[in-house]
Amino acid sequence: MKKNQLNRKCGRPRVLIVGCGDVGLRILPLLRQRLFDPAQSGPQRPKYRIFAVTSQPARCQALRDAGATPIVADLDHPHTLARLAGLASMIIYLAPPAPSGTTDTRSRHLAGMLAGAARMVYVSTSGVYGDCAGALISEERKVQPQNQRAVRRVDAELVWRSWAQRTGSTLSILRVPGIYAAQRLPLDRLKKGTPALVPQEDVYTNHIHADDLARLVVRVLWHGSANRVYHAVDDSCLRMGDYFDLVADRFNLPRAPRQSLEQLQRQLSPMMLSFMSESRRMNNSRIKKELGFQLRYPTVADGIGQGVP
Repeated sequence: MKKNQLNRKCGRPRVLIVGCGDVGLRILPLLRQRLFDPAQSGPQRPKYRIFAVTSQPARCQALRDAGATPIVADLDHPHTLARLAGLASMIIYLAPPAPSGTTDTRSRHLAGMLAGAARMVYVSTSGVYGDCAGALISEERKVQPQNQRAVRRVDAELVWRSWAQRTGSTLSILRVPGIYAAQRLPLDRLKKGTPALVPQEDVYTNHIHADDLARLVVRVLWHGSANRVYHAVDDSCLRMGDYFDLVADRFNLPRAPRQSLEQLQRQLSPMMLSFMSESRRMNNSRIKKELGFQLRYPTVADGIGQGVP
């Protein structure tokens, strides 16, 4: 279907999800709940139509089953993105940058296609701050990325800020730490006996349950302020090794052995070592005070204590 044909079929406001993986699939039912007026009885026509971009045709049926209209497009191939131009008045961007380089070519490709004004939530990462030596930080903290993954995320934030200014769009940025859920726990790591840092060298780590992140994305989509950054983080104050211990105890697994950073440098991947070299505690008061957001799982202990859905 050509772009103009697709647009003609969509007279209602449209929501576009780019990068509809685990978190995107959790967002879809929340969006669908907002599509109908509970005060009305009988058949209802949805207020919005939801589209989800996937680069894998095999995922189209799963997206349809979840309530979205799939669009096959690839952020690495700009010519496949033309049909997205002008499609949506609300955009949720969940796609990660490409795995190499210092720029987010994927964001650049899509931003170049989107000319009309829209409301966007860009889901970034807490890694843009780099190492904060365990300090409690707010959204006003200056970004200082210390690896290429984080550098690409900073580039993406700048790309979308520029796009919002150019098009008169409303952009809100969520900086997200470690996401956990049933399939997003370090169980394999614990079963393998991979060591963690000794307490005196351990780093603070931050978390949010995938369901809370999905709920927060929807909240920000409707109520986020323009050019505003929000920390998508729970109330936990955990060092990384303590997080591993919490998960190990919950699932009756041996706790991770503790070693010094010098010892771990000979065993772990550069990516894992980079996580163990950055320590920060993220303040979440902005999402509570400005958005009135209430966490369903205020701490990791609450999440895994209730079965981690």
